[in-house]
Formats: sequence, structure tokens, C-alpha cells
Amino acid sequence: MARNIFKGLGVALVTPFTSSGAVDYIALKRLIEYQMRNGVDFFCILATTGETPTLTKDEKKRIKELVVNMVGGKLPILMGCGGYNTAAIVEELQNGDFSGIDGILSVCPYYNKPSQEGLYQHFKTIAAATEMPVILYNVPGRTGVNLSAETTVRLARDCHNIVGIKEASGNLEQIDEIIKNKPDTFDVISGDDALTFPMVACGAVGVISVIGNALPKEFSRMLRLEMKGEFESARKIHHKFTDLFSLLFVDGNPAGVKAMLHEMGMIENVLRLPLVPTRLTTMQRISDALKFRL
Repeated sequence: MARNIFKGLGVALVTPFTSSGAVDYIALKRLIEYQMRNGVDFFCILATTGETPTLTKDEKKRIKELVVNMVGGKLPILMGCGGYNTAAIVEELQNGDFSGIDGILSVCPYYNKPSQEGLYQHFKTIAAATEMPVILYNVPGRTGVNLSAETTVRLARDCHNIVGIKEASGNLEQIDEIIKNKPDTFDVISGDDALTFPMVACGAVGVISVIGNALPKEFSRMLRLEMKGEFESARKIHHKFTDLFSLLFVDGNPAGVKAMLHEMGMIENVLRLPLVPTRLTTMQRISDALKFRL
């Protein structure tokens, strides 16, 4: 029986670009080294925060190889593999290069809004196409469809290699329902930085984080304290992050965290269309908020 190895602080890795718009592999390497030195437990690559829909096939291949060469064998690597065409995902799983990858993150189909039975059959088909561990990704604010607690638990019980869910519904009642009814071999992972503290308190095993790109040491410290039962110390760190949590998404993701990383001197503040950088007012607020160091 497959088990989830993606626990603690996972980083949804951004894709740095140069001022001319090319992938900045030097900055990416520097960012990964920084995160590995500062408490990251696993990496999530080529997903939403990485602006993956804007990357070419060759760019995705090179990013994957760079991360595997740097991280493989040291920390687990989760890679995005999802969409609204079930057959195309199956074809990618059967014929793509997943060497060095420890599991896949598969987002709920977006745009075409399948029913709960459609979602169940979609993910069941994906799980049957691979022996790798599968992490479901529920983010209805982006996809337009919610994977219900009942369907999530059904998939967890019926598919041996569906080992967890990145839950970003923002619905703590739904998340608690999953945690209450799930099998022991299935874990809930926070997909929302701002809700990580309460989700871990309810039984989540970690987070796939956006802010972890910039502040991995501080955010991983909060997680470790909470998982040891030191809730008061962890809560104090959580509350120090509150302003930054809201600023990260006011102009969209990953615009906020890229502005933060730029302010820290880590990357250029460049995104690919249709995404654009944060407004100057947001940038100033991020700069002001970053003056605290935990």
C-alpha cells in the first residue's frame, strides 16, 4: 500500500524569468539552494505557482531535470500533472519522463465543471495509469468545481496510490470531514498558507506553500513547533505572517511572492502574460511588511 511522503513544508516552486522573459535557470538554482538550506521538506514543481501553462515543453523538461539533479535523493519531489482532458493526462503518465519524480499532483479538471461522479472517474482513471503516488488538488476558486469530502474519501479508499489531497477550498468544515473519515494511508495537506495553522491543528500533515518560496525558515519553524504540540509559539509566528498572507494574493499568484522574492534580491520581478507584476502600491506594502524578520 502506497503512503504519503509529502509532509511538512513543501514549496510550490516559482519559475524565475530574466528581464527579457527567458527562464532564469541561475536564479532558479539559487532559489532551490536557499530553500534547501532553510528547512524545506519537499518540492512541488511545474504546478500553478510555477506558471506552468506559459512554459514550453523544452523549458519544462529542463526545469524538471535541474530540480531532480539538485534535489533528487535528498528531498521528495512532487510534479504537477493534471488538466481537463483525462485521456491526455493518462497519455502523459504512460509516455512522459517521470524519472526522479516521487509523486504527481493532479488538479481538479477546470472549465468543463464535471459532476462528482465525473471527478471520481477522472481521478480513478489517472491513478490506474501510474504506480506513482497521486496527490489530488482541490482548488475550487481556480477550477470552478469543488471536490467534495465524500468524493475525496471515496477515492482515498478505492485507489491504493491516491495518498493525499492538497486542500485549498478554504472550507474548514469540509477539510475536517475529510480528516475525520479518511483511511490511515491518506493525508490532507494544506493548499492555503493562511489556513495552514488551523488545518494542521485539525490533523493536516503539512502545506504546499507559496510564501515558503521566500520565507522557508520562518514558515517551517511554525510548522515544526505546531507538530510538536507547541501551539502558542506556533500561533505567534502564524500571526506575524498575517499581513503577508493577504498581500501575496491581492494581485494574483505568483505575482505577490515574485514581488517578495524580488524585494529580497532573489529574482527579477517578471511574469509571463497573461500574468503581470503586482501594482506599485502592493509592492510598497510588501516591502514594508518584509521589514520584520521572525
